[in-house]
Amino acid sequence: MIELQDASKRVGRITHIKPTNLRLEAGHFNVLLGATGSGKTSLIKLMAGLDPLAGGRILMEGEEVSRVSTQKRNISLVHQFFVNYPTMSVFENIASPLRVAGMPQSEIEGRVEETADLLQLRPMLNRRPSELSGGQQQRTALARAIAKESRAVFLDEPLANLDYKLREELREQLPELFAGRGAVVVYATSEPEEALLLGGKTALMADGQVTQFGPTAEIYRNPENIAAARVFSDPPINLAPVTKQGDTAVMQNGAGWPLSDAAAGLSDGAYTVAVRPHRVTPIRQAETDVPLTGTVLVTEISGSDSSAHFEMGTEDAWVSLAPGVHAYEVGEEHTFYMEPAHCRYFGPDGQRVA
Repeated sequence: MIELQDASKRVGRITHIKPTNLRLEAGHFNVLLGATGSGKTSLIKLMAGLDPLAGGRILMEGEEVSRVSTQKRNISLVHQFFVNYPTMSVFENIASPLRVAGMPQSEIEGRVEETADLLQLRPMLNRRPSELSGGQQQRTALARAIAKESRAVFLDEPLANLDYKLREELREQLPELFAGRGAVVVYATSEPEEALLLGGKTALMADGQVTQFGPTAEIYRNPENIAAARVFSDPPINLAPVTKQGDTAVMQNGAGWPLSDAAAGLSDGAYTVAVRPHRVTPIRQAETDVPLTGTVLVTEISGSDSSAHFEMGTEDAWVSLAPGVHAYEVGEEHTFYMEPAHCRYFGPDGQRVA
């Protein structure tokens, strides 16, 4: 287990990580999810001992390591860039931390070969990194981290520079590769879909702080605040001010819908409604769907999905994401349909209220 107790980081007068409390356990992936600049890499560097703490403590398995060097923490770090020793063979790259630890040659050979088999690198063991593809180079870096049998493994967007097919392959393999090894695995990504695929627990990050932490699927379904809802949505989550009047929510453009359950029990007043783009579609799915008419600003067809950004008098443009190919014309008026059962409501302080 890795535990952060009010851990923070500053560079000069600039705070990179605000006081953070977090418990990361072995047995599942611990995902750091946030946009570029949200603090994911800074937090990993703190936990790895690469950057000094400005305040607070870091514990590993109950032992404080705040002032313990990176080398003595028994950790592994895999970056998004292929960090391998160019003059060494694949075998020696994987074996390098084992040699530093003084492991006997027979044990090194066994562990390297076992790890190479896991990552399909056995035929490449005698090659140099320059003779490998990007995917094979990243597999080598992962093999080195696995063979070391570290207490903690930090994966800082390790698939970001691979092509789509390789990303998909490695993304599926990673949970299996680290399963049952007893290490705390911390995986940083800016892609919500990747966090959902990896499962485990997720810490949502924005502006140098953790906005929510818990089981990944639960956080996706129930963000505690607007910051968390924004982080865990790609395309961006749709937000708009609404006024609750009796048992009805009304947008600034006049669109309204009946409220139920917890939302119906809120006090009358101003709130923010949030709904994910795939719950706003160009085809009516049910009688309860709310029609929203707006001007199409941008359209895109991606794989089997169609998206449209449209403006309807709210503070921000909204996005519709629907399966299939839909014909939109930029500048045209178009009606979309929102599923009110999937709306979430937030108070003036940004905290979720229903």
